[in-house]
Amino acid sequence: MSDQQSSIRLDHFINGEHARPSTGEYFASTNPATLEVLYETARGNDEDVDKAVSAASSAFASHAWRSLTPTRRGHLLRRLGDLIGENAEELAMSESLDNGKLLREMRGQLASLPEYLYYYAGLADKVQGSQIPGMTQEILNYTAREPLGVVGAITPWNSPLTLTVSKLAPALAGGNTLVIKPSEYTSRTILRLAELAFEAGFPAGVVNVVTGTGVEAGAPLAAHKDLAKISFTGSTRTGSTIASQAAERFIGCTLELGGKSPNIVFDDANVANAAMGVIAGIYAAGGQTCIAGSRVFAHKSVYDELLERVTERAQSIRIGDPLDAETELGPLAFEEQLNKVASYVTLGVSEGATLHTGGGRPEIGLPGYYYSPTVLTGANNSMRVVREEIFGPVAAIMPFETEDELVALANDTNYGLAAGVWTNNLARAHRLARRLDAGTIWVNTYRAMSPMSPRQGFKSSGVGIEHGIESMNEYTRLKSVWINTDEGPVADPFVMRG
Repeated sequence: MSDQQSSIRLDHFINGEHARPSTGEYFASTNPATLEVLYETARGNDEDVDKAVSAASSAFASHAWRSLTPTRRGHLLRRLGDLIGENAEELAMSESLDNGKLLREMRGQLASLPEYLYYYAGLADKVQGSQIPGMTQEILNYTAREPLGVVGAITPWNSPLTLTVSKLAPALAGGNTLVIKPSEYTSRTILRLAELAFEAGFPAGVVNVVTGTGVEAGAPLAAHKDLAKISFTGSTRTGSTIASQAAERFIGCTLELGGKSPNIVFDDANVANAAMGVIAGIYAAGGQTCIAGSRVFAHKSVYDELLERVTERAQSIRIGDPLDAETELGPLAFEEQLNKVASYVTLGVSEGATLHTGGGRPEIGLPGYYYSPTVLTGANNSMRVVREEIFGPVAAIMPFETEDELVALANDTNYGLAAGVWTNNLARAHRLARRLDAGTIWVNTYRAMSPMSPRQGFKSSGVGIEHGIESMNEYTRLKSVWINTDEGPVADPFVMRG
């Protein structure tokens, strides 16, 4: 790496311009594949957060933002989508370098990301109220949906742009302003997103970014008194703290949290396809997704075949440089994550599970945070390795006999984010979709996504909805307006009028 590259410093983006951290301090961001320093990022604190929230509050109240019609906000979102498309290669490369995800996967994400902006651009002027029938003809009652105000968005490192846009797009479509705190591991593309939003024509202060750690910048943002809403994607533990803080201030929160999703293979399934679905569910993106299908349940009659197919493919996964088009599995995002995954595999073996394949760091001659695709057998629902989110390429494959047994096993978890079902029985597919306790059910596929399809986590997997028309209600508030059209005298002031 050249001296010029290593000396790159990225500042906050506040009120339409770059802003140095109040302390003057920065921290390094490292390429997880090479362990080289990519750039330095502003180390934000409560003072920086306060400046950003103040800028967002002023922008929310400004004529430049309030005077824009919903249709015009939609035009700006569409322009932002265009700019993301025009800069897709830069953004894909930057994100791959930051978190180690495959460049070809990031190119795919960036190709579809403008569609998120286009979708919400179309919804911006479709947020409507309605007229409510009254008890008398003299009273006109109607509803209207309004923006909330300043939205705080705290976003993770595994899919920074996609998960940030999932919050930014409906928030802006609804007329809000934002302060975003990206993960300290992946700040660069979110800062670039804010620059592109300003370039697209969003007024200064509408989109702000403060970088820094969760403790020093994220916590002050979540607790800021001038927020109207907090939207967070990350761990269940942190989400619980944020929900408590939001409840104390009576503001809304949307939380997309952890998962321990079941991927279920019945005896009538196409086992070859199901095996590929298992691979996609747990080894794509290195298992670093909240929807990872880490608990694999296979009917006893197909268990051996599925295990063999998954094992064979896991052992042949090409591990290497995420920028290489032939690579299928890159590194984990940072050292702490690597250590966490390794410790869970050790824990699983100590609990009585068998390390069937993988485990440990692969011998590939690269210095990054790599971990081999891993399969555990002999596990059960009482083990921590089956109950707790690992966020890495580790699958526990377990047999079952009956549908009722399977439903009990699959639902025996604190989480409820997603589930996969592999079956050729149409009745069973609909039956399982109803019985499984998860917000997203995939049948004969896995990891399918669309901005048009709502996502909601059950139980400890979250609160609120992301994506789809329904998400617009997360970023607007409902107002009921009553107008008396009768100009005559009030008959009885002590009687409620309907």
